[in-house]
Amino acid sequence: MPKAALFDMSGNRAGEVELSEAVFGIEPNENAVHAAVKNYLANQRQGTQSALTKGEVAYSTIKPWRQKGTGRARAGYKGSPVWYHGGVAFAPKPRDYRYSLNKKVRRLALKSALSAKAAGEEIVVIRDMKMDEIKTRTFAELLRKVGADGKTLVVTAGPDTNVVKSARNIAGVETAMASVLNPYAVLCNTRLVIAEDALAKIEEVYA
Repeated sequence: MPKAALFDMSGNRAGEVELSEAVFGIEPNENAVHAAVKNYLANQRQGTQSALTKGEVAYSTIKPWRQKGTGRARAGYKGSPVWYHGGVAFAPKPRDYRYSLNKKVRRLALKSALSAKAAGEEIVVIRDMKMDEIKTRTFAELLRKVGADGKTLVVTAGPDTNVVKSARNIAGVETAMASVLNPYAVLCNTRLVIAEDALAKIEEVYA
């Protein structure tokens, strides 16, 4: 059964915690992870790019020069895509890149990502992860003590303003709630710091 190091809020080692085999101990499915990451990135695209086609640019309809006898290439209008200030051939237009992914694939991808982190011993569990006040220095010191001072994803059980605001100014640190955890965020970070109650929620939902 996979295990993770358990620490208290002082950064002291408090033993180990057993992780659910059904969530943190499966064989990672690379195809599912690829599909989930591709879907996540596509859904983040704004799709606001736009350019004018030759039918939308403003130009004079007069023929630039006579058809023959000038030695230059024949030209019919100044809005041609080959001309400076002309329209764009096959111009991009605003569109929605979002698409849905099968729920079973999303669940399998997240469990695969979590299992890969567990296998690499990159998961740290914090007991009673709470901050009495917003204190970036205190939270940064905690992460340093638990060996998560690089790219780190901090997972909370629910909205926790003090933890989120304490972590947001630390370079390389992201926060997320257990209910909105996604494979992309898990894989993009070197360490996964999970609150003990958030771990229970993840295992309850995905086991």
